[in-house]
Amino acid sequence: MKKDLISMLDVKDDLEKIIDDAIEMKKGNYSQFMKGKVMAMIFEKSSTRTRVSFEVAMQKLGGHAIFLSKNDIQLGRGETIEDTAKVLSRYVDVIMYRAFSHENMKELAKHASIPVINGLDNEEHPCQVIADLMTIKEKKGKLKGLKLVYFGDGDNNMAHSLLLGCAIAGIKIKIVSPRKYWPKEYYVNKARELGGEVEIEEINENASKDADIIVTDTWVSMGDEAEKEERIKAFQGYTVDESIMAKARPDAIFMHCLPAYYGYEVAKEVAHGPQSVIFDEAENRLWAQMAILKWIFE
Repeated sequence: MKKDLISMLDVKDDLEKIIDDAIEMKKGNYSQFMKGKVMAMIFEKSSTRTRVSFEVAMQKLGGHAIFLSKNDIQLGRGETIEDTAKVLSRYVDVIMYRAFSHENMKELAKHASIPVINGLDNEEHPCQVIADLMTIKEKKGKLKGLKLVYFGDGDNNMAHSLLLGCAIAGIKIKIVSPRKYWPKEYYVNKARELGGEVEIEEINENASKDADIIVTDTWVSMGDEAEKEERIKAFQGYTVDESIMAKARPDAIFMHCLPAYYGYEVAKEVAHGPQSVIFDEAENRLWAQMAILKWIFE
């Protein structure tokens, strides 16, 4: 039976092993098990880290990746997702899809006879969160029992996947967000069903107290550009600055999946400061991607 990675829930039984594999691969302990295999990468949304990390991952593992923007293929001219999935399944061994719609992601996976990896959609970003958890384990030596506080847009793909990922890994998570932008109840309820400790609140002076990890993300995700002014107004006071970091634990780390917009969701002094691990986190997309491919083809 093929394995897809559409949601963090798809790796709930194997998450720790994937993270440990990624840490091992980073030491140079990997083989070219993708030799002769080809990945099709469909991009409806532009990307730096997702594209480069997957292409390099495939090269390091002996395989090959083909970049397909939606304008390069018939999907952009109205071919159905079902037909695209069936055709690509005849040519390649795995599809990575970076999509606007979670429904389209599920549709592609349903009709493809080969594995499908979610490179981001409007609901989840599992590859990023696996890399984030890998980074946390590298820096903290463990996952279970830590406390992560996320500031900003709680109703986006990062917050949703972090809720599930933290619950699976045994990390307590707090989402600090304006009420209008709280996460979808589905993800909060799923996280709690998995045994996750979840708190959701608006900004307050103790929001970052005792945090081991502080995380933020852009206030205006791709697709939300029309709401930019409204969002910037709503998120006033949610910028992760030195005062927020000062109330976290002294050894707290700062994370951001990038790209970062300095002066909005984070102050540059924090993003480029001594507690920031954002560039290690970006690098770890590569190693996490390689471990995900290993999991899929094992």
